[in-house]
Amino acid sequence: PLRAEITCASCFAPIRRAAFVSRDFGSAPDGSTDKNWKWRLDGDQLSPEAHEKSPSVSWIEKLQNANISRAERTSPAEEKDGKVYPTSSPEEPKVNRREKRSLFPPESAAGSRFEFRRTGGVDGTGKSPRQNEPHLITSTFALSADSAHNQAMVLWSGPNSSVILILTKLFDFNLGTVTESSLWRSVDFGTTYEKLTDKVMIRTMLSYLYVCPTNKRKILILSDPEVESSLLISSDEGATFQKFNINFYIMSLLFHPTQENWILAYSHDQRLYSSVDFGKKWILVHERVTPGRFYWYEALNGLDKEADLVHIEARTDNGQMQYITCRAQKCSEEGRQYPFSGRIDTNSLVVQDQYIFLQLTTAGRTMYFVSYQRGPFRTIQLPKYCLPKDMHIVSTDEGQVLAAVQEWNENDTYSLYISDTPGVYFTRSLPNLHTFRSLTGNLIVDVYKVAGVSGLIIANKKEDSQMRTYITYNKGQTWSLLQPPVKDTTGHDINCNLPSCSLHLLLQMSENPYTPDTISTKHSAPGIIVATGNIGPELSFSNTGMFISSDAGNTWRKIFEEEHGVWFLDHGGALLAVTQSAVPTRHLWISLDEGRKWDKLSFSSTPLFVDGVLMTPETENHIITFFGHFNYHSDWQLIKIDYSSLFGRKCTDGDFQTWHLHNKGEVCVMGERQVYMKRKPGTRCTLGREYSRVVSAEPCICTLYDFECDYGFERQASGKCAPAFWYDVNLPAHTCSHGQHYRNSTGYRQVLLNNCREGLKDTLSPKMQQCKPIAPNGLQLSTINSQLTAVLGTNITFRVALQNVSQQVHRHTNLHVDFGDGISVSYSNISRLGDSITHMYRVAGIFRVTARAQNSQGSDSSFLYLHITSPVERIFLSAPVVVIRGNEANLTAVLWPSQPRTATFYWWFSNSTEPLITLEGSISYTFTREGPNSVTVQVSTGGTVLQDVKIITVKDFFRSLLLSFSPNLEEHNPSIAEWRQDVGRVVRATLSQVCGFPEDQMLVSVFPGSPTAAELFILPKTNQSEFRSHTEEQLDKVFMNALNQNLIHFDLKPDTRVTVSVSQLTLGKT
Repeated sequence: PLRAEITCASCFAPIRRAAFVSRDFGSAPDGSTDKNWKWRLDGDQLSPEAHEKSPSVSWIEKLQNANISRAERTSPAEEKDGKVYPTSSPEEPKVNRREKRSLFPPESAAGSRFEFRRTGGVDGTGKSPRQNEPHLITSTFALSADSAHNQAMVLWSGPNSSVILILTKLFDFNLGTVTESSLWRSVDFGTTYEKLTDKVMIRTMLSYLYVCPTNKRKILILSDPEVESSLLISSDEGATFQKFNINFYIMSLLFHPTQENWILAYSHDQRLYSSVDFGKKWILVHERVTPGRFYWYEALNGLDKEADLVHIEARTDNGQMQYITCRAQKCSEEGRQYPFSGRIDTNSLVVQDQYIFLQLTTAGRTMYFVSYQRGPFRTIQLPKYCLPKDMHIVSTDEGQVLAAVQEWNENDTYSLYISDTPGVYFTRSLPNLHTFRSLTGNLIVDVYKVAGVSGLIIANKKEDSQMRTYITYNKGQTWSLLQPPVKDTTGHDINCNLPSCSLHLLLQMSENPYTPDTISTKHSAPGIIVATGNIGPELSFSNTGMFISSDAGNTWRKIFEEEHGVWFLDHGGALLAVTQSAVPTRHLWISLDEGRKWDKLSFSSTPLFVDGVLMTPETENHIITFFGHFNYHSDWQLIKIDYSSLFGRKCTDGDFQTWHLHNKGEVCVMGERQVYMKRKPGTRCTLGREYSRVVSAEPCICTLYDFECDYGFERQASGKCAPAFWYDVNLPAHTCSHGQHYRNSTGYRQVLLNNCREGLKDTLSPKMQQCKPIAPNGLQLSTINSQLTAVLGTNITFRVALQNVSQQVHRHTNLHVDFGDGISVSYSNISRLGDSITHMYRVAGIFRVTARAQNSQGSDSSFLYLHITSPVERIFLSAPVVVIRGNEANLTAVLWPSQPRTATFYWWFSNSTEPLITLEGSISYTFTREGPNSVTVQVSTGGTVLQDVKIITVKDFFRSLLLSFSPNLEEHNPSIAEWRQDVGRVVRATLSQVCGFPEDQMLVSVFPGSPTAAELFILPKTNQSEFRSHTEEQLDKVFMNALNQNLIHFDLKPDTRVTVSVSQLTLGKT
């Protein structure tokens, strides 16, 4: 059964799924190879790190969630009359479960075995049962000397194998690492175990255990990288191991779906490696790979040509995410393919069955893309005003996509959408789905696909402030509340009537693979649904009991007042139940008649805290394993339970009866009258794997609800589909070509896998209509990365596409593209264009790019403005050193290289907090405050921001002299601002010293460029009139004489003397 569990909330968390890694990271704990069982739609391969740090792990935390008394934690307990009594002294010393224990115990501490075999009845006395009375054969084994270990992983090697492997370890939560580990192995279905750690893995700390899903004789164990980085590999179910060192830290593994030796490994530094010899040698595939976003090829229908093809989401050198495919051992740059040109959103790649999903967010709007059967990517079409905030894929089986979409007006709920076969066009099935967060932070969409019966879905819907459970038998065309049970477990009537009161179910996936989900169904047991829930006006998470339906959810019976874990045995022919109470138990419950009668059987002489149950339903050995502990400081206990004696023989034809699938009495479900074969209640015979469930499936006459509303249509209260207000029913089909015919929708499409015939089928099926010639429509022009800026000298890829027209229209339409820089291209047949056009600009600027499509019926055009920038290396603020107050001063920001029309300039004057923004590098400004004024200019272009600052002196009056220098200065001019400032400072000091004029009343500004020139500013200090007369006199007698007589000079170098002379006298005034 499928569950929508997703990790990401900001990205195409929308479309998230594990890449076919089962929850025990190689094989299902129950040995199942059912792909649906393996799905965890969280987008991440499950990793050792996640299992050490996350509560949603397959490692069993002993007593982590148990609510038991101190006495129960420190002493064994015995169950009598429904109560638990301590059987040992309360003075028995307690042992800290996290206390450091020796990894290598002495020989005397080796795994001693305590075993008892009994055929006890319900009282567990050990007496031989009466003939034909159900009984169990059990044996117990203690993993001695591992009582301090607080985590365990139990795996059955494979179908019909007698080998069980157990890895226990002590995880120190303070240190965040494994400090002890042990590996145990059984070759007799769990009767006895041998400790392998001391024999074959000296000084190796084990952290993780994998079983190859396609050859379960192959075992792979990871060491703790804090100690050493190595792999232990076995090809004989753990009988022998070889050790191989590796140079990276494995975070997760992904096995190939068909090739047993091929593995992908993801490292802690975001590198992806591949091995084709089951981990002995590794080759780097790609760097900067997104966690959980790598997939082996899909073998369905040979979709991928190369068996070793890998799908990867990885970050490029420019920091953008891309979708990449390559061969696992040949992933150099020349061997890579880019099926989706351009960037994608982080955490958005999903390869699932026949589909590939991506998302791309531009300017705050997200577009979702799908590729069906490895064809070209198409934009997912949701109803026009759905305006999705988020999207998650619930399932892709049966050649159709079920998606949970959060519409613009939904906050804590999602809506269930159903697609057509290519996964492009979606219609809404159920609004306001309940969602919640798992312990690991994953988003859970509360929808459940029932196994074994096509079209049967259960979902929890929010109505006002209440959560209520709904069921559909026709893939979401109609939904109804669950009928509550008539009687309780004591046989008393239940007063609950629809619609105000109904049955509600918890639809949660267990985050512990050794305990069942809150709802369980099985393909081999169609119609049987076991779930945790409650009766009342709304769903409750407390006061829950156990319920069962034997007729696919039409009627329900309450089987337990408290929550139990329930498993299917014998391919669904029997049910096993164990209380999920926090107290230990020594009993289990077995039902052979679909939960109508339960036999209470004893499996242990001492009550056990049951941490998990391991079973292999694919085998014929009828063996399950309970593992747990007797008390808080006891060793891990493994209890083997052989329940084969529950079945006296193999079933024959006389042991079965027929069962007719129906929907509230309506015998036509998904367009068929389906008849199943079920074992007669109470018959104690084993079904066998070859047991056939379906007897017949006779097609029914088509009715309105055998069809779902087509894209653009909505279901009305009458049940009919009518066009939405935004949908143009006159829009021609995408496949329409002049002179041909197309299938025009009537607003309905037959539900996928619905096999109805005749009736309304002809009326509601699409009608063939002749295509009319049409003009180009919906021409779209964009850059491939949706960016409107690019760096000068780089290739820019444009995407040009016609929407709402067929390929035939493409072939008769020509295209002209003008790049705006004097270059244009034309195509006589737009279909020859392919996906893109590439162009390179030679100069920076802003260019109008225009595309025009035209045929005999008309034309359409589209355009965009593209900014081509080049990196700015320098900025220089050209400004006068001294200006007259109240007069305009010209300021210019000079850029290298120049940036015509592509730069933005920000100007700050003195202490202003808000800048003046211009698109030109020149500005005129009037200074009103006398004294020094700062001017700061910044330029922003192509993601780069540079800045320059100048101090401008503002005066009411000043005099100035233009200065020149002897020619020998030119060869020493490096043309940098700092050099010019130093020369000006030296000239000013020399003038002050020679002429006896105050240095603070002079400024010398050396101009950029060649030949080198400067300007001397003589500034007033007090009275302006006094300054004028005094300055004129000084200029005449001192400055001019000193400059003309070559008295102003300085030594640039020991052998280089530079002389300063006057060029021109100027006067500044108010």
